[in-house]
Amino acid sequence: MEVKIGILHASRELVFESSEGRDDILALVHKAIGDGDVIELMDSKGRTIVVPSDRLAYVEIGDEGQRRTGFVS
Repeated sequence: MEVKIGILHASRELVFESSEGRDDILALVHKAIGDGDVIELMDSKGRTIVVPSDRLAYVEIGDEGQRRTGFVS
């Protein structure tokens, strides 16, 4: 599942693939924002991404559909 995180005052967004489900990611984001804590997510390669919740601009969670391969003409 693709996750995009926009960070305040940063020109680029964090984009990564996660093996966690949509509901799990949403729960972590809601909990971190409510507690004023950091958001800690793991990508599909086992790396940990940590973002302070007070610096979040947005979190976009993609659907779990199949990835397309090939060229579009």
